[in-house]
Amino acid sequence: MYKVILAIRYLLKRRISYLAFLAVALCVFIVVVVMTVMTGVVGDFKEKNHNFAGDCVVGTESLVGFPYYEDFVKKLEQADFVYAVSPVIKSYALVSPGQTSRNVGLELIGIDPARHIRATGFGDTLYYHQNDPAKAFCPEYDPNSIGFIIGIDRWIARNAEGRYDYESVARNEELIVSCVPLNAKGALSKAGTDVVNTKSFYFSDTSHSGLAKVDYWTIYLPFEQAQMLCGMDGQDKRINAIHIKFKPDEKVNVGCEKVSALWQNFVRENSGRDKANLLQNVTVQSWKSYRRTFIAAMEKEQVMMIAVFMMVGIITVFIVLVVFYMIIGHKSKDIGILKSIGVSNGNIIQLFSGFAFLIGISGSAVGAFCGWLFLLKINSIEEWLFRHFGFQLWDRTIYAIGEIPHRIEPEVLGLIVLAAIAACLAGAIIPSWQAARLKPVDSLRVNQL
Repeated sequence: MYKVILAIRYLLKRRISYLAFLAVALCVFIVVVVMTVMTGVVGDFKEKNHNFAGDCVVGTESLVGFPYYEDFVKKLEQADFVYAVSPVIKSYALVSPGQTSRNVGLELIGIDPARHIRATGFGDTLYYHQNDPAKAFCPEYDPNSIGFIIGIDRWIARNAEGRYDYESVARNEELIVSCVPLNAKGALSKAGTDVVNTKSFYFSDTSHSGLAKVDYWTIYLPFEQAQMLCGMDGQDKRINAIHIKFKPDEKVNVGCEKVSALWQNFVRENSGRDKANLLQNVTVQSWKSYRRTFIAAMEKEQVMMIAVFMMVGIITVFIVLVVFYMIIGHKSKDIGILKSIGVSNGNIIQLFSGFAFLIGISGSAVGAFCGWLFLLKINSIEEWLFRHFGFQLWDRTIYAIGEIPHRIEPEVLGLIVLAAIAACLAGAIIPSWQAARLKPVDSLRVNQL
C-alpha cells in the first residue's frame, strides 16, 4: 500500500512531476491527432484504389493486349470463389470537343458497365446514373446516342471547399475520340492517310473515383466501341485486362493464387494457338500490387511519419529520465528511511516504476482525451479558419480530399497509450536502479536531513 500512496503523493506534491505529465500528455495528443489523420488518409486512399481495381487483375501493360479472353472469362465465371468478372480495354486516345481544333491526350478505358459495376466500385462513382449504372453510356437527353463517361476533374473544377457544382441535367456535348489501332504484332493496323480510328461520342456522365490522376486523365467508352477504336476487334478479339471480384468469404491473397493457377493452366492449354505468345506477357496481381505505384508512395510517407514520432517518444523518455533524477535527488531521505526499515531494492524499484506508470497513464489519458476532442471538431475548426483566414490543411482545389479523417482507430489509440507508458517506464529504469542502490547510512547522514 505504501508504494501506491507514495507514488500518488510524488505525482501530486512534486511540481517537477507536472513537467513529465505535460510532456507525456502533449506527446500523446500530437501523435493521436497526426496518426489518426495520416492513417485515415492512407486508409481512404487504399479503399479508393481497391474500389477502382476490384480484388484481382489479370492483365498486361502492352497496348497490344491478349486474345482468347472469352474462354478464360468463362472459366472464371464457373469458379466457385469468383463473384464477378469484367473484361477491360485500356489504351490512349486523342480527344477533341466537337467542331474545335483543341485536343488532349487521355487514358481510354473500355468497359461493359453492367459487368464492371459488379466487379469494381465503378457504379458508386457516377452522378447522373446513380440509380441505373448499367445504362451509364446512355445520355439522358438522347438514349440513342453512344455516350462517354469522363473523369470529374477533367469536366468540372473543384471549388475552394472541394465540392463540384454539378449541372442539374447533363449537357449535350460531343467529343471526337481518335485512337491508333494496333494489330497482334504491335504494328499499325492501318496504312496511308487513314491510320487513325475516329468516332464521335456524347456526354453521358462523370466518374468521381476520388483518385486525382484517374479523375483527371481518364475517359470511359463502351467496351465494343473501345475495342474497335483500338483495333482489337478482329477474328481473335483482344483485351488488356480482366478485373475480378471474389465472393465475400474469399481472402484476396488466396483468391489471387487460385486465379494464377487457373491462368497458368489456361496458358498451357492454348500454347499451340497462333497468338499464344501474347499470353506470356499477362500477369495476375492483387489490387494492391496492381496499384502499387501509387499506394507505395503513401505507405512510405506513413512509415516516415511513424519514424518521426518514434523520435518524439525518445525525447519523452529523456524528459522522464531527467525528472526522475531530480525527484530521487530530493527524495533520498525517503529512500533511506524505507531501506532502514527493511524495504528491499526490488520494492524501491517498484515504487518508482509505479510512479512512472502513474505519469504515463494519467498523461496518456489526458492527451488522448484532448486529441479525441480536437479530432471531433477538426473539420469545424478548419472550416472556421478558412472562412476567416483562408487557411486549409489541404487545398481542396488541388488535393482530392473531402473532410479531414477524424475517426480514431481503437488499435492505433491503444498502441499510442502503451507506447507512452513504456516510454515513461523506460525513462525511470536507470534512476530507479540508482535509488535502489542508495545505502541508508549515506542518505540519512546529518547533512542530508
